[in-house]
Amino acid sequence: MNARSPNLELSAVEIAEKLAAEFAKTAAQRDKQGGNPKHERDLIRQSGLLGLSIPKAFGGQGADWRTIFKTIQTIARVDSSLAHVYGFHHLLIATVELFSQAEQYAPWFKQTAEQNLFWGNTLNPLDRRTTATQVSENEFIFHGDKSFCSGSMDSDILLCSGYNEAGKLLIGVIPTAREGVSFLGDWNNMGQRQTDSGTSHFEQVKVFKDELLLNPGPLSTPYSSLRPLIAQLIFVHMFLGVAEGAFDVAKDTVQTQKAWSKSLAEQAVNDPFTQKHFAEFYVQLEGVRLLANKAIQTLQQAWDIGADLTAAQRGEVSIAIATAKIAATNTSLYITQNIFQVMGARATTAKLNLDRFWRNVRTQTLHDPVDYKYQEIGEWVLTGKVPDPSFYS
Repeated sequence: MNARSPNLELSAVEIAEKLAAEFAKTAAQRDKQGGNPKHERDLIRQSGLLGLSIPKAFGGQGADWRTIFKTIQTIARVDSSLAHVYGFHHLLIATVELFSQAEQYAPWFKQTAEQNLFWGNTLNPLDRRTTATQVSENEFIFHGDKSFCSGSMDSDILLCSGYNEAGKLLIGVIPTAREGVSFLGDWNNMGQRQTDSGTSHFEQVKVFKDELLLNPGPLSTPYSSLRPLIAQLIFVHMFLGVAEGAFDVAKDTVQTQKAWSKSLAEQAVNDPFTQKHFAEFYVQLEGVRLLANKAIQTLQQAWDIGADLTAAQRGEVSIAIATAKIAATNTSLYITQNIFQVMGARATTAKLNLDRFWRNVRTQTLHDPVDYKYQEIGEWVLTGKVPDPSFYS
């Protein structure tokens, strides 16, 4: 672990478990409140986990992808909003590593590891409202709005983007506190209520040339185009974590419940229909876990190959992750909806706020249509063609 972490003797997953136990105490209440979970984000900062994906050469922990995804999954079991912004922090670090060279990102990574800095997202390349105008050889002006900016508020560093006059996407790394950057605080959706995924505004914000990620750039090589696949696998582990969390709540709830009056059993745990439901939950979870592990393995192999990664090898990763994404989407929606079937009417009390599990995955699973994951896999099965890289696959 990072020598600066106060939890030196603990593994990353153990630290995530301790954080999750703390987050669970207030998760239901905070979900109702919405807004920025400042206290909880600071606990993540203090944990040392923000340096997990930073290479050891720059003061980080250089963890493998299995460890990183496991920490995301662990936090998602109790709070998928915090898992989201924490997972995206590591996605943004990977983005910089994929889209630039060590001589550029070294100071950012060293600073992040030394100061436990939180990265925020204002990238969203599909929102073209932010322009990037070059005003001198070394200076650009970013101006406009960006939507779906998860984790931007209370961040320390921002990954931002804008389109220049020629329609080229420019991606930059800037301090969140830079003059002209503001956040509208307009995220008020039914789920993921503490991700601060609202609108960011850039009012004539200066971005310097050495802050732009110009080499190699998004989707320019099979290796750089691993970025959207990492994002998709973060979603897989968020969905899996939420489903596991809902499963655990339901399992704990029925331990002390009486069986339904028409049941031949006295206790709910001995009721055959209750047992059947839990068997269905368990089998689906096990399937997602196996597919997620396979996807991690293919991603790690591709990541280790680096710049020599071929399009065919990248395609194998894409198929493995798309398969896991479909399974995680379907399973998380199924379990978070059907836990009420085994817990009964008392579980619907507003105090418990257990519908947050479903609301969170229903919101996040709409990030990109799962129908297109089916299409990509179906095309691959029938023709052998792997998906072409895009911002979302």
